[in-house]
Amino acid sequence: MKSFLPACRLALATLMLGLLAGPARSAATVDVMVLGTYHFANPGLDLQNAQIDDVLVPRRQEELQAVADGLARFKPTRIAVEAQADTLPGRALPRYRQFRDGTLAPDRNEIVQIGYRLARQLGHADVIGVDAEGEFPFEGLEKFAQANGRGGDLQQMVDAIGARTRAFEQRARDGSVGQLLRSLNEPAAIAEDHGWYMQTLSYGRGSEQPGAHLLASWLSRNVAICARLVQSVKPGDRVLLLYGAGHLQPLRQCVRDMPGWRLVEPNDFLPR
Repeated sequence: MKSFLPACRLALATLMLGLLAGPARSAATVDVMVLGTYHFANPGLDLQNAQIDDVLVPRRQEELQAVADGLARFKPTRIAVEAQADTLPGRALPRYRQFRDGTLAPDRNEIVQIGYRLARQLGHADVIGVDAEGEFPFEGLEKFAQANGRGGDLQQMVDAIGARTRAFEQRARDGSVGQLLRSLNEPAAIAEDHGWYMQTLSYGRGSEQPGAHLLASWLSRNVAICARLVQSVKPGDRVLLLYGAGHLQPLRQCVRDMPGWRLVEPNDFLPR
């Protein structure tokens, strides 16, 4: 009996460690890290656009290299980014090859500064684009809000995004790129971003549902992005998907729901 009890305790401890570690990774598992980012050279396409300092200055370049070094520990076999590539063979982006060969002009875009930098560091032959066109029917939401005495409510929602944007700009003055990325990929920030879209469901009545239309359009674009990713990877791949942070919730959900895929948290690899 005395020799039996220690053996039982050892077996129980081994079982508990296995449960805590989660399901084992098989050779066919696809590990996907969805890394949400801010726009380093903002194209001005969002409702509110953050003004960020130049990422080409030496301080930011050092921080970006620290980000790449951290992400390299994930050992991605494929890097996918927010770029349209439906007409390109294998979805491979020609600009990455220019960057890899040293012929691309300096570019502040996060695709270049994170995605291309990491791919070159890891010796990848290609970076793929998986973006999809999408509709953002905000005008219909505005029209309904104004016609139904809710213009002020909608403006408060827009102002809330503005307040968050200004707060991010303030943090960016002193925070490193790694710290800023970590803040965007925290569960609370992801939930808050997605919560904004969910609030639009309160705008509508009967068959007129501009909020539902806006949310459905947003989700449809993200499902189309995920479809392009699914069609571009093979069993056993380790994928880093680099996208604007507003996309995090639907893209992460798509990864969670895809059979044989496993979601990897970027904050386990980003520098503090």
